[in-house]
Amino acid sequence: MVAADATSLRRGLAILLAVEAEEALGAVPPGVTRLAALIGSDKSQVSRSLKVLAEHGFVDRDPETLGYRLGWALLAMAGHSTRAKLLSLAEPLLRRLVRETGERAHLSVLHGAEVLTVLSEAPDRAIQAAGWVGRTVPAYSSSSGRALLFDHDPGRLAELFRGVEFVAATPRTLRNVEELYDRIATARKRGFALVDEEFEAGLVAAAAPVRDFRGRIVAALNVSAPKFRFSKELQRAGVQLKLAADEFSVSIGWQAEPSARLARRPAVARG
Repeated sequence: MVAADATSLRRGLAILLAVEAEEALGAVPPGVTRLAALIGSDKSQVSRSLKVLAEHGFVDRDPETLGYRLGWALLAMAGHSTRAKLLSLAEPLLRRLVRETGERAHLSVLHGAEVLTVLSEAPDRAIQAAGWVGRTVPAYSSSSGRALLFDHDPGRLAELFRGVEFVAATPRTLRNVEELYDRIATARKRGFALVDEEFEAGLVAAAAPVRDFRGRIVAALNVSAPKFRFSKELQRAGVQLKLAADEFSVSIGWQAEPSARLARRPAVARG
């Protein structure tokens, strides 16, 4: 058993190293066949190892190419791979958001039906929202989760949350996928998501999506704060996050639609 475990561990490490090497070369994310050839292992064994690595967030599967990249859980611990560029670009934006809002700002990514925080910047306050770096929270009850799900249609959303229980953390927590889609649709129209005591009592948050050069959502910028102090500022924070997220997106190659480029500032929702 010990020998078998060691073999599986070596295979898993070899896969991670191969994925990292392919990323460093700028190659297309490698699939099972390519990885099996790179490490000299059987495809079925590589496939099983990739499944385990993906379950723990050490690799992510590209939905278009079906190839594999280093996962955000690994980046949160080590900060390697080409996507570490997102972390370095996000740092000054998060610091700016902290200065503008006076509250904690985060960079988060989607991890299955959950949200993983990969970077966080704190204000100089005694009472503030938690940092959560390296930890996951439900996507259905967080502002970042909704921003990350802007492009999901009802069918894709239902598939993502199949078998996921919507735990009522507060009386305001959404109860099902249908309610979640309605909230996402509303948030998508204004360009940012707002959550008011749905994830945790006394906590409010706003978030906006970050897009890559293909227009795909790859991350979300988020600000969270105690409701007693930030409730009246939440809408304005949403606008600030939308502007910051668009700026971030442009810095990694995204090009807005002409109509979006003409709009100087997103509209602030009323009521």
